[in-house]
Amino acid sequence: MTLHLNLFIFDTGHHEASWRLPQSDPLAYLDIAYYQRIARIAEDAKFDSVFLADSPVQFGDPGRRPSGRLEPTVLLTALAAVTSRIGLIATASTTYNEPFNLARRFSSLDHVSGGRAGWNIVTTAGDDAARNFGLDSQPAHVHRYERAAEFVEVSKKLWDSWEDDAVVGDKERGVHADSGKVHVIDHVGPHFSVRGPLNAPRSPQGHPLLVQAGSSEDGKDFAARHAEAVFTAQQTLEEAVAFYADVKRRAVAFGRDPDQVKILPGLVPVIGSTEAEALAAEEELDRLIIPEYARENLAELLKVPAESLALDEELPADLPAEDEIEGSKSRYTLIVELGRRERLTVRELIGRLGGGRGHKTFAGTPEQVADTIERWYRSGAADGFNIMPAVLPSGLEVFAAEVLPILRQRGLFRTEYTGSTLREHYGLPRPANQFSLVAV
Repeated sequence: MTLHLNLFIFDTGHHEASWRLPQSDPLAYLDIAYYQRIARIAEDAKFDSVFLADSPVQFGDPGRRPSGRLEPTVLLTALAAVTSRIGLIATASTTYNEPFNLARRFSSLDHVSGGRAGWNIVTTAGDDAARNFGLDSQPAHVHRYERAAEFVEVSKKLWDSWEDDAVVGDKERGVHADSGKVHVIDHVGPHFSVRGPLNAPRSPQGHPLLVQAGSSEDGKDFAARHAEAVFTAQQTLEEAVAFYADVKRRAVAFGRDPDQVKILPGLVPVIGSTEAEALAAEEELDRLIIPEYARENLAELLKVPAESLALDEELPADLPAEDEIEGSKSRYTLIVELGRRERLTVRELIGRLGGGRGHKTFAGTPEQVADTIERWYRSGAADGFNIMPAVLPSGLEVFAAEVLPILRQRGLFRTEYTGSTLREHYGLPRPANQFSLVAV
């Protein structure tokens, strides 16, 4: 058994200031050739998958940094055309979509890519997103997760609405499909009424790989019940081990095989030929952060006025409790605990968050990065990692050329793909069709 690696593609890199480097193209996030180049590098390196984040709202202040996003399933369809093996995971919200449309989009991506699609399921926090859909404020956290659970249930029914052998293509008899194996789902629930069937046959994977990225109590329950891969953020090995054990234990309680829930913490590596070189590269990026802009973002996440965050003082003592937060509960708690634990000033905290928005950042040599990955993997903190290069594409190129050979020498990562679908890369079975099971 070896670890799994996903590449998280984020415009010019995950560091807040990566777009300001001389070599970076501030318009790269609009350039399909740029994404295709990165996907091919990742496929040549034998990554399990690439991943695109998304939100139905403007990402940050467009006056300060690249903040636009191309729709990810459209973008991944273009990446499918220039790759043949690597998985393609897109984020899509259950709060601001409908099951039929989204199930159809991911089924289409799975067909187009030959079985490489994955869906990162998010519930979308924030009032700004809500106002794009006729709401005054975001739905409550618990209600968003209730809707998400039913959304996934409906999507699975739609993906199963054609049995695997429904299409017969019998030209002689003039029968394209066995109509008895194409099912109306007639779902009626608290949030959705969907008749079905989906207007496309069952896709190569049966269902796209289901990914989840929330770490609140509701999020962990949702992951344990539904997710096959979990993108998470932990700052310390101890926190990561506890999260890993918690989600696996919850999966067992839901009657699932815990080995079929892959935990992948985010890691933001800054790599140099020496430790000093890596630290210097990290410091160069941190110097390019605009503190006032970053403070506004931090204040929004913490739900406090920006003027209450003095740059050269620690976080205020009177921050809201997590149960008062209706947005990203787990990320709120991670950031507050990081600041408290290390007694960081707001300026120092901004620097730490600028590298990876709460994910673990690490500056070091290729050997040190490989050591960190191996230590977490062997300690029961991770089944793999969501690799988030601080600068793209250079950070990916260095990771592929200098870190992966070390991991391969240690028997920790594949040298070649052994499967053709995303599920096969992650060692996950193709799900049985619920309608076929009923017929049996």
